[in-house]
Amino acid sequence: MPNREPAQNTLVALRARLRKARLEMPDAERERGGLLIRGRLFTWLNVAREKAAAEGRKLDTVAAYWPLEGEVDLRPLLRQWVENGVKVCLPCVVAKDRPLEFRNWEPDGEMAAGRYGIPEPAGEACAPDVILVPTLGYTANADRLGYGGGYYDRTLAAQDAAGRHPVTIGIAWPHGKLPDDYLPAAHDMRLDAVLSSEGWLPRAPLDAGPGAGKPDWSSTRI
Repeated sequence: MPNREPAQNTLVALRARLRKARLEMPDAERERGGLLIRGRLFTWLNVAREKAAAEGRKLDTVAAYWPLEGEVDLRPLLRQWVENGVKVCLPCVVAKDRPLEFRNWEPDGEMAAGRYGIPEPAGEACAPDVILVPTLGYTANADRLGYGGGYYDRTLAAQDAAGRHPVTIGIAWPHGKLPDDYLPAAHDMRLDAVLSSEGWLPRAPLDAGPGAGKPDWSSTRI
């Protein structure tokens, strides 16, 4: 059977195009889009936590990310979550070709530059119930195109292998929507959903969560 995965040079060009579009976004569009995404996430987590609690599950620990240039900035929401009793953690690169480690984050806690110069917290390791994944490109089925390092693919694969099934949500800008004929690589880990300023794809994962097994997509739109 012929290999139908995108050629590496095609992916390099695609990533460059998406990065360029991200950096060229008008400030007003970026600010408005960030507000919409943070608002939808805040509402989603409230509803999802209530649903999980009613089913005897917890959705109390959220892994987010420290934004690179042009990425959706979730930091105002992360502060709000911590103030409301939600545990927030951030990814740390422990070694090349290894899964990420998530460590507890506090708004005024100690941070240090990691392997790629991205600030990382010095808190203790934590096991997230929800992972918010920075996403460059995505499909309608929540397949993710990342930056090419494979860190999140390895991390999500390791979570699955350990028997953990956190809710995985890609955070992206609308211009990252990929053509319908885009085919992800075999190692690419499909997310539960992707959220952009235009809404959820395929839909908000209200029925997904630790211990819930495969997501049963809710028809509710948030």
